[in-house]
Amino acid sequence: MHVCKRISNLRLRHSAAPGTSVCRKPVNRRRSFHQVRTAILLAICGSGSLLVAQQGTAGTQLPDPPGAAGPASGAASTAPAKTAALSGTVLDPNGSEIQDARVTLSNLSGTIHRGLQSGSNGEFTFAGLPAGQFQVEVSGKGWGTYVSPEIQLHAGDFKFVSGVVLPPATTASVTVSASPATLSEEQVQIAVKQRVLGVFPNFYSTYDWNAPPMLAKQKFQLAFRSATDPVEIAGVAAIAGFEQYNNNFSSFGSGVSGYAKRFGAAYAGSVTSKMLANALLPSVFRQDPRYFYKGTGSTRSRVLYAFAAAFIARGDNGRWEPNYSHIIGSFASGALSNVYYPSSNRGLTLTLANGAVNIGDSIGTNLLREFVLKRFTSRK
Repeated sequence: MHVCKRISNLRLRHSAAPGTSVCRKPVNRRRSFHQVRTAILLAICGSGSLLVAQQGTAGTQLPDPPGAAGPASGAASTAPAKTAALSGTVLDPNGSEIQDARVTLSNLSGTIHRGLQSGSNGEFTFAGLPAGQFQVEVSGKGWGTYVSPEIQLHAGDFKFVSGVVLPPATTASVTVSASPATLSEEQVQIAVKQRVLGVFPNFYSTYDWNAPPMLAKQKFQLAFRSATDPVEIAGVAAIAGFEQYNNNFSSFGSGVSGYAKRFGAAYAGSVTSKMLANALLPSVFRQDPRYFYKGTGSTRSRVLYAFAAAFIARGDNGRWEPNYSHIIGSFASGALSNVYYPSSNRGLTLTLANGAVNIGDSIGTNLLREFVLKRFTSRK
């Protein structure tokens, strides 16, 4: 029969010997059809297994089913997106770093809210941020709270948050319990302890932006303490020696007598300048004679601030105003120098020259205060 012939051929493909007993016996048609169908299915499965085995032996790979993504498309879909980062440093008003401050970052949509503590140098960093608008809030024990403006981050950005300065915490008990006289005396005690390298006076620098004003009595105390400081007197002696060497004010003469006159004139100018510009006139105009250290912002802004401080002062009311005390005091001291300088040098020129020297000295000292002296000033 043809059926037997097909079965025989199929079995031949699968290592069955031709002419088996299947074809020797007559069989029922239904059973024969069932056997044929089974044999065909077995043949198909066997052929599939044989194909897989052959392809595995050849080291090839079955094709992907329709719609399956290849390796290249899979790699592209899993490539990480670029993220942004945000960093900054927490400072106090004097420019010192604040450790263990609580720093919180959140986006304006409210889906991200992260918190951490500032490190030993006041630093903090948030990494792995998506693009968006963020805001940083910082607080610390014994300090107020800083809230940054909105910060826009794009993919791959790394931004530094500048100006993270914590204000002092408001302590009502200190304000209520301490009298103005007590606070003023405390400011003098702080000032006279400030020395560069522990030697040179730095009395008129304050590193507390919110320092309370001094009363008139304390302004005179500080000016007198500065004028009589041994290091200040030694500085005047050095100036007199320089003038002697260059034979400035030759009418004073030479030798010990000439040096003594030069020293006396230089010291008189120093004392009158301090007493007028730092005590008498600040008491009259109610102005603070100290330099308030800025410490933040660009270098250009700090230079301009140090320069302007010779012409603009903080009033005892906390407002900035023209520095009448220093400007008038400098030229008034220059005018008084006509009393003790040689008659050949007296006149308007001497007044203007000494006044200009006093103002120029103030500008130079302010620049040193802003950029150099703080790191070398002891406060003990």
